[in-house]
Parts: sequence; C-alpha cells; structure tokens
Amino acid sequence: MNLRLLGVATASVLALAGCATSGYGTAGAGAGVGYGNSTANCYDCGTVTRIEQVSSGSNVPNATGAVLGGLVGAAAGRTIAENQTDSEGRQNTATVAGAVAGAVAGNAIQNRTQAASYNVYVRMQDGRTTVVTQNDLGGIREGSYVRVYNGRAWAR
Repeated sequence: MNLRLLGVATASVLALAGCATSGYGTAGAGAGVGYGNSTANCYDCGTVTRIEQVSSGSNVPNATGAVLGGLVGAAAGRTIAENQTDSEGRQNTATVAGAVAGAVAGNAIQNRTQAASYNVYVRMQDGRTTVVTQNDLGGIREGSYVRVYNGRAWAR
C-alpha cells in the first residue's frame, strides 16, 4: 500500500516539475523567450495609450428596475397563487414573495444593463492605432502591453 502511494506521489512530483521548467514565461521576464511571448511576430499586439470610461447613456432612475420588477413579480405571484390555493392568506403571502423576488431581479437586471464600458486605445506594433470597447478592463491600464483579438484587449 505504501509503495503504491509512494509511486503516485513520485509521478505527481515529476509531472509538476516538468510543467514548472517547460520554458513558458511571462512577457515581462525574458520577452521573446518561450511559447506565445514573442513580441517580434505579434501582429495583433500593442501598448495601451489611453482608456476612456463610456457612460451607459441612460437617464433612468436607479430604482426603476426594482419597482417594475416588484410589480411584475407581485402580479405573477398573485396569479399563480389564485390558481393553486383558495386561502386569502396564502395568496397575499405569494403576492409579497413575488414582489420581493421581482424587485431583486429587476434591480439586478437594471444594474447589469447600466454598467459602464471602456474605450481602450491601443498603439499597435506596426504603428496603427485601434480602439476597442469592452465592459471590463481585466487588469489593463495605460501603458499595458496587450493583444487585441475577438473585439477586446487582453493583457499579455
């Protein structure tokens, strides 16, 4: 039993040691060395020159999603309760529960749709400038070295 456990542990250590010394580095430490870090041939890479936050453009009050969600949830809860029970108390409870659930859902939906986005300006290695709009920065800031693909900038 201990011999088998020792064999499994040895194999695991060797596999992890192989991963640690495989030559895959980061772009900052030894750029151009290792897989995927060559800056000489990266045609879709560049440096972030500017980041602008774009407002959501919505002038809807913050409570609108919660209020509308609460109304829809209350109506849905009441309708379902009327079909399932004859008790007025249970119908009222279902109405209140539907209103609360709808308000939470409506608020979450409104917050998600009103999230700010960012225009990321990138000076590519070939000299051209490109702008991508994305919902989050993912650790990117001005001066970051990035790769632009799939409509967004990715930190390298």
